[in-house]
Amino acid sequence: MNANIPVKKGATYIIDIAGLGHSGEGVGRVEDFTVFVPLALPGERIRAKVTEVKKNYAKGQLEQVIEPAQHRTNPRCSIFDRCGGCQLQHLDYPGQLAAKRQTVIDAVTRIGRLPGTVVHPVIGADDPWFYRNKMQFPVGEANGRVAVGCFAQGTHDIIDTDRCFIQHDSNNAIACEVRRLLTDLGIRPYNEHSGQGVLRHVLGRVGTATGEVMVILVTATADLPQSERIVARLREKIAGLVSIVHNVNSKKTNVILGGRTRTLWGRDTITDRMGEFVFRISPHSFFQVNAAQAKVLYDKAVEYAGLSGNETVIDAYCGTGTITLFLARQAAKVYGIEVVAAAVDDARQNAQANGVGNVEFIVGDAVQVMPRLYDQGIRPHAVVVDPPRAGCAPQVLETFVRMEPERIVYVSCNPASLARDLALLAENGYQTREIQPVDMFPHTHHIECVVRLQRKHT
Repeated sequence: MNANIPVKKGATYIIDIAGLGHSGEGVGRVEDFTVFVPLALPGERIRAKVTEVKKNYAKGQLEQVIEPAQHRTNPRCSIFDRCGGCQLQHLDYPGQLAAKRQTVIDAVTRIGRLPGTVVHPVIGADDPWFYRNKMQFPVGEANGRVAVGCFAQGTHDIIDTDRCFIQHDSNNAIACEVRRLLTDLGIRPYNEHSGQGVLRHVLGRVGTATGEVMVILVTATADLPQSERIVARLREKIAGLVSIVHNVNSKKTNVILGGRTRTLWGRDTITDRMGEFVFRISPHSFFQVNAAQAKVLYDKAVEYAGLSGNETVIDAYCGTGTITLFLARQAAKVYGIEVVAAAVDDARQNAQANGVGNVEFIVGDAVQVMPRLYDQGIRPHAVVVDPPRAGCAPQVLETFVRMEPERIVYVSCNPASLARDLALLAENGYQTREIQPVDMFPHTHHIECVVRLQRKHT
């Protein structure tokens, strides 16, 4: 072991926890050497056993909380410490919101080097439980029985889940009924090691405003055995059910859905509402898993765009067009750009279904599409961007800057990549005026942000 590393595997240390890591684990130091400890909270003094030592950090296992944090609480879920679905149920909800805001502040200060940036208090959920309208549970075996639930943190071991406290209860009902069905009908779950078995995932999608429910059964086999009996049972047991879909994924992959999909019973889609808009949701559609908080997020993005009704807006990374439609209520014209063709098809259908005519969706990479729009004389007042977790490539940000919009509204699900991109935009004449975090995923480490940037005039 490196003599400069002050901890060793198997040893126990007293550690003061200073913050939360990117996965919600406690972060402390032993002689200025970083140690990550799951289930530890900022402000706590703990005893932890080191389980892994790397060059620049170590991981530890919590053995004792010597001085608990003010906001430590008892998790509502009995399997919280084993399941990978949540990371923060041991922190009460006000404590979660404060910790997530601090995560954003730390990223903007340390990574973005933008100290003093206004980071508003996090907008929390009115009800932080049972909010997920989409479930994707792996199916397998545990202790010789059918298991349906989340993977344990960092593994592919399925933690059998009777009731997930962040899933909509319709999804919980689906998971429990599928578990009973496989047991009663003798249908083997898929084994990812051997490649044998039938059912590999069960998905549930719920229209929280409409009550409509879809069940998606993903098999490794081309056929779903006893499909008629499965359909009959699900129709009998699941309230609000309007669609049962069979998807085939025979590949050895971590991707959940395969390329073949057929409707076993009912409709091909369900519908949900967000604000004044109605959205059709198919098995493959992207739709925010917390619709109530998504509306909060989108309303804030529109506010930050500063629209009066006469402006042109570009919505880069527009996905299925949800933010685009919200922007269109306040703008003269909105261009949505998205590289995934299937998402653009959904976006166009969503616009048509809601009677929104002042939008145009373009398939392509923003780096190529935006210069074409510029050459056509299009000068947006605002550019709205909602990229993947990795953030924007530098050339994408440089493309935004060349179009000289008055405002850039940046929606981000990753404070680290957000901070990096805000720093680059600052170097190119765009000042970060304010950041509004929104808690889209209570009891997890994730935090979403909306940022208002203003072009500096010289």
